[in-house]
Amino acid sequence: MIERLQNKDIKVSEKIRSVFHASYKIEAELLKAVDFPPLKRPLESYVNSETAFFGYIKNEELAGVVEITHNNNFTHINSLVVSPFFFRQGVARKLMEFVFNNYDSELFVVETGLDNGPATALYKKFDFKEVKQWDTNHGVRKIKFERRINN
Repeated sequence: MIERLQNKDIKVSEKIRSVFHASYKIEAELLKAVDFPPLKRPLESYVNSETAFFGYIKNEELAGVVEITHNNNFTHINSLVVSPFFFRQGVARKLMEFVFNNYDSELFVVETGLDNGPATALYKKFDFKEVKQWDTNHGVRKIKFERRINN
């Protein structure tokens, strides 16, 4: 089941941060990143965020989270994370399907580390196309994907 997470509630944000941290710890290893900014995101940034958080609940646990910014021009998938306990169980796929079914946009945008094979494969499976690559100041090569919907 996927539901909107009330991130203004500190207990909810603690759960969100816990899933983000566990997932980003694995991503940092994949990217061979020593200094990985997503692991430093403070609890306050979740609580005070104006983005929308949606959680996939499985067996009464928060298995995955997608963080969305939506405006008239596009939908940005800021983050999509899955708890390592729920890897390879279709959680990320279900969250992606949720985004496409619930956001009416002509353009969807997402970024990840170039060497994050699972994320890159997921986005390509959903017809995202690479539009840009660049090096960050913390030593990670990033890739930006876009998916255009022609209505």
